[in-house]
Amino acid sequence: MLRRIFTKIVPGIGLVAAFFMYPTVVPGADHLRKAAPNFTLTDSKGTSVRLSDYQGRVVLLDFWATWCHGCKIEIPWYMEFQNKYKDKGLSVIGVAMDEDGWKSVRPFLKKKRMNYAVVVGNEALAKLYAVDALPVTLLIDRDGKIADAHAGMVDKDAFESEIRVLLQDSVKNASN
Repeated sequence: MLRRIFTKIVPGIGLVAAFFMYPTVVPGADHLRKAAPNFTLTDSKGTSVRLSDYQGRVVLLDFWATWCHGCKIEIPWYMEFQNKYKDKGLSVIGVAMDEDGWKSVRPFLKKKRMNYAVVVGNEALAKLYAVDALPVTLLIDRDGKIADAHAGMVDKDAFESEIRVLLQDSVKNASN
């Protein structure tokens, strides 16, 4: 469904941004944040991945697809962030939105050797998170609240700064 919407909106162009409002990452602004909808999906190994199991960690939640050009650019960045910040409390979860599911996603995972959890999403999850074009990437704070959402490709350096703010803000709040 997403691919059809995506190509109908702008045929021949790889990126469309669907903007929706979430608070931006501002230290101390956690009272403005909405709870991220919980989900349980299965990864490529058959293990259940529940968003609620990541409580206490900052989560980068990336909605992507194997056919999405911008997504393919961002994935190496997210792999880098996973390596760089996992010990500081970051977890990356990729939600593949390919219509044929694991048929397309498994070969892609094998080729890219992604170092974070990847699940296959569905229309119900896309609706919960207001995803109607790809990529869409969210940052979820340690309390399970959406700190920021980006429709379209992120600016790598700015996004990494947002991650660092969330990780530092979380550490400061824990020590108070």
